[in-house]
Amino acid sequence: MTSATENKNSGATAAEARAVAEAARETEWTRPSFAKGLYLGNFDLGLIHPWPQARDADVERGEAFMAKLREFCTTMSGRVIEREARIPDEYLASLAELGVFGMKIPREYGGLGLSLVYYGRALALLGSVHPSLGALISAHQSIGVPEPVKVFGTPEQKQEYLPRCARGAITAFLLTEPDVGSDPARMGCTATPSDDGESYLLDGVKLWTTNGVIAELVVVMAVVPAHANPDGTQEKGGITAFVVEMDSPGITVENRNAFMGLRGIENGVTRFHQVRVPAANRLGREGQGLKIALTTLNTGRLSIPGLCVAAGKWSLKIAREWSNARTQWGRPVGKHEAVAKKIAFIAATTFALEAVFELSAEMADAGQKDVRIEAALAKLWSTELSCLVADELVQIRGGRGFETAESLEARGERAVAAEQLLRDLRINRIFEGSSEIMRLLIAREAVDAHLAAAGELASVDATLQEKARAAVGASGFYAKWLPKLVAGAGLDPRSYSEFGRLAKQLRYVERASRKLARQTFYGMGRWQGKLEYKQAFLGRIVDIGAELFAMAACCSRAEMLLRTAPEQGAAAYELAEAYCEQARLRVDDYFEKLWRNTDDADRELSANVLAGDYAWLEAGVLDQSEGTGPWIADASPGASSKESVHRKYR
Repeated sequence: MTSATENKNSGATAAEARAVAEAARETEWTRPSFAKGLYLGNFDLGLIHPWPQARDADVERGEAFMAKLREFCTTMSGRVIEREARIPDEYLASLAELGVFGMKIPREYGGLGLSLVYYGRALALLGSVHPSLGALISAHQSIGVPEPVKVFGTPEQKQEYLPRCARGAITAFLLTEPDVGSDPARMGCTATPSDDGESYLLDGVKLWTTNGVIAELVVVMAVVPAHANPDGTQEKGGITAFVVEMDSPGITVENRNAFMGLRGIENGVTRFHQVRVPAANRLGREGQGLKIALTTLNTGRLSIPGLCVAAGKWSLKIAREWSNARTQWGRPVGKHEAVAKKIAFIAATTFALEAVFELSAEMADAGQKDVRIEAALAKLWSTELSCLVADELVQIRGGRGFETAESLEARGERAVAAEQLLRDLRINRIFEGSSEIMRLLIAREAVDAHLAAAGELASVDATLQEKARAAVGASGFYAKWLPKLVAGAGLDPRSYSEFGRLAKQLRYVERASRKLARQTFYGMGRWQGKLEYKQAFLGRIVDIGAELFAMAACCSRAEMLLRTAPEQGAAAYELAEAYCEQARLRVDDYFEKLWRNTDDADRELSANVLAGDYAWLEAGVLDQSEGTGPWIADASPGASSKESVHRKYR
């Protein structure tokens, strides 16, 4: 039996890995994208302003559900989840009864059919009880069985699985492996078709399977080898998606993993040994699995920004209350400028977190825009900024910010779990695509127009003759495009006047968008095919676009609130302006560091570290992890005799 780590895909070259990822990428843009335009110097405010409006029926249904959910959430205790490191079965049963597991599932299949906006708000509310609840529901509904079946499933599969999921059959999404993270070309899990074509035999190991410990159904990504069909035709195989029943013979959940945060999460290691999966359980075609996974993640990523909104709102509440109550040197700590700046950052960023999530979700619900980049930016930016917010809250709370809620309560103080928030949020910068991978994915879309125009100029393997021919074609594109980046509405002091005091912020966004496009062009011209290796440069390009997107979202939301909720409008303008002023400093810094940085020196230093040149610097400490061996000695299917820890809550 071939082990998961010995699969032929484990030795995939860099070129092969890029080819697999590129083949799964959505390349068509049939609908407009506001964020994509930002990277091309096209600031089209009309795509996000006026603020997209939800349908009355969606709002009415969403508000009615939120009222019931809010009432139930008051009966749950996050302290119980944190202390017991598990979500009680009675919580899960009640959530299923409320319909929480079917929030995004269409009503014709027994779900609630909520919009993405209300789904995100519900996640935020659940996450404020304990983030493990948000992780559970998000892993089940955003990336688990319901979403890929809803989008890619056959009518029979939808009828089979969606009602079960809506009733509370918990699901999971299994992609990552012990040796495979963001490089699917090296996937070792295999699904070998039977001779009669009626089933597949699944073998391999999946790591970090969120919900896997209690799941009833899972989506598994596995490599189908090239093979002949019963009729003699040939299939190329490739990464393929399957819906798998977790009570199938041959499945072992070997470990319930423990982490620095999300103590209630049911995350494990799942082994498949000769697990027979009916061919009817295959989602889509053979070889379509990675595209299914990436498409699912496109919308699934919006769940995490919703949870980040909850973190911001709670941090703001605690910071305000504590900074008013705590007195130092004769006045509340919030009156001291050092703390006041932190409070201002938390308040402005919380407003921006909500604006970015709500705008992205509203656009996704409307279905008229392509929000692939918006969703990716929202995930990347929200997870980074919310961690900074939580860190500032801990600092404001001082020693009490570092102390656990249980310890605070034991000595008679308010049980504020600030340190828990910091621990729980940290995984969001890794979940569903780490920040580093997200920057590369977004950068690929941001420079797509340049790559298409450059052709062989962007290839490191092209000959000089091929590059010369490509240069002729590229010159035509840039001759038309570059002049558009010289001037725009951002230079006209009358532009965006309907936004009042925020008009200057939008003019800045417009100017910065054109500057961003020019800087990307300069990078393309300087490095050509080697641009893909300039990950620090591309990361700053992406971060600039993320901040510009957040600034525009803040301005649009503030203007909307001024029209629809005048009692909040003036305050919203203040918060939007504060965020924009803070963001401008970061954007200016990113622009400067595009060309003035230590990237080359850092890369050389890192190479020396990896070569062991500075191993002497590590002397003087003990490493007690040495000698414990890898987390799993043999990743081959059937190698373990461990008892399954799979748990059923019903």
